[in-house]
Amino acid sequence: MSLVVVGSVAFDSIQTPDGALENALGGSAVHLSMAASYFGGVQLVGVVGEDFPVEHKQLLTDRGICIDGLEVVEGGKTFRWSGKYFDDMDRRETLSVDLNVFENFRPDLPGSYRNAQYLFLGNGAPVTQASVLDQMGSRPFTVVDTMDLWIDIARPDLESLVSNVDALVLNDEESQQLSGEKNVVLAGRKILAMGPRYVITKRGQHGAMIFHADGEVTLPAIPLENVVYPTGAGDSFAGGMMGCLLRSDRTDLQGIKVAVAWGTVTASFCCQGFGVEGLKKISPTDLQERFGQYRNMLELDPVEIPQIT
Repeated sequence: MSLVVVGSVAFDSIQTPDGALENALGGSAVHLSMAASYFGGVQLVGVVGEDFPVEHKQLLTDRGICIDGLEVVEGGKTFRWSGKYFDDMDRRETLSVDLNVFENFRPDLPGSYRNAQYLFLGNGAPVTQASVLDQMGSRPFTVVDTMDLWIDIARPDLESLVSNVDALVLNDEESQQLSGEKNVVLAGRKILAMGPRYVITKRGQHGAMIFHADGEVTLPAIPLENVVYPTGAGDSFAGGMMGCLLRSDRTDLQGIKVAVAWGTVTASFCCQGFGVEGLKKISPTDLQERFGQYRNMLELDPVEIPQIT
């Protein structure tokens, strides 16, 4: 079983109330792949410039991530992003975006990637995402991510793509924008009617919602004493979720619920370190222990249900 992850590879520079960092390894494909690599084989697709250090490639391969799909553009520069977080860590301001080689990225999947059973299409132009899906030799379980930009400027292409995938992952503001509904529940239901089997709405400190044919499921976030660096948490959530699906090979509702729980756990570790440090320093035991704590948090012992008359 294998998972193909398509997305950005970037250098992130960030200012937070607790400190700052410059040119740290980041990007959706990196956070996704790092999180998913705890569960099984990941095949990364992305693009970088000649300025991308060998040690970053080594970090990925040391984690068992295949980088045969990582294109290096001669003379090019890697995607760079900088931003600033405010005291509550919920609000973020983008200071600069330099797409560089990512601006004209047209993924070309290696032959060894094309029969993967699972595919995650990270944030990007819907036409580009669809081109990756078209390259797959078999039909994988496909999950797609998006953002406000593509909802604004490429809605027809996005809606066409969403109707042909198994699940869409987006945050609550994006779900409201795509659906035209202010209520997050109505928004999720309306997007579900566009064709995917599942809509998974990320709600930050409020957890996540799963919309499916028979209703909705809500899972809480993990309470954290100290959030150091939220950038990458959404991608780490998706990576943990996809890794669990890869390991369990189960895509029914129960399988999706467990996968979202694992996504919540991996995202919590991402928030506790700068860049990818939160994902680098943990062990499978750390993940397993926190998942056990999260599972206990969700369970209720048998109780007597009051009868209301």
